[in-house]
Amino acid sequence: QADSQLVKGYQYFKVCDDHQLEYILVVHGEDEDTYMVGKLAAFQIQNLIVAYKERFDKDSFIKNLLLDNLLLVDIYNRAKKLHIEADVPRVVLILETMQEKDHNSIESVKCLFGGKSKDFITAVDEKSIIIVKELAENEGYAEMDRLSETILTTLGLNKQPGTHIAYGTIVKELKEVSRSYKEARMALDVGKIFFGEREVIAYSSLGIGRLIYQLPIPLCKMFIKEIFENKSPDDFDEETLVTIDKFFENSLNVSETSRQLYIHRNTLVYRLD
Repeated sequence: QADSQLVKGYQYFKVCDDHQLEYILVVHGEDEDTYMVGKLAAFQIQNLIVAYKERFDKDSFIKNLLLDNLLLVDIYNRAKKLHIEADVPRVVLILETMQEKDHNSIESVKCLFGGKSKDFITAVDEKSIIIVKELAENEGYAEMDRLSETILTTLGLNKQPGTHIAYGTIVKELKEVSRSYKEARMALDVGKIFFGEREVIAYSSLGIGRLIYQLPIPLCKMFIKEIFENKSPDDFDEETLVTIDKFFENSLNVSETSRQLYIHRNTLVYRLD
């Protein structure tokens, strides 16, 4: 049961993980200095095992939290064991590019956050990186916009085709992080349909697009058939398509749409009719 043992000129030291023997460190020599070196080395290795185990346990926990794979009681029990605070403001950001991510891209994002232990960077698919960001009390959506722009600029992803970063609403409890993730994922999908030119997409700023996206597809098809009869959107001239696109972009705001198109309100209404 001893932590170390001397046998034929070699000193053997136990390295345990959670009270279970995992490794044996062997040091050549019988004197006191050799014993101290071996003892310190075994202690450091044990600390490294704990540190890396906790790191990967946290990553697994965050992934399961995002995907709703945990019971409520498990969320708080595991968070307590991993020293993750439960009642602090957080928001989920998703960075998506056309290129498949690799280990280096995730490490680059981690470096950008300075290795802060309160922020989590992970991934659940091939093309997106997920950031679970803890916020200070005075931080809000304006700061998230600036952070998103900083991420794109620092990683050299500005103006790259197919690159977007989306974020959900700010949540106050750990159990709500999965909701912020789902909102960020929806913001990506809606943004690519209705706001293709935007690089930064906030769930709270999707306008009419958020409502339309959640309508059942059969209902949408019925509406299109009712309004357009046998016409196809391709049959409309460019001017009409630009007008419709701008109208939806401004969440059906007639005044703002007419201002951006430099036409009178009545002219806009006539075109839409």
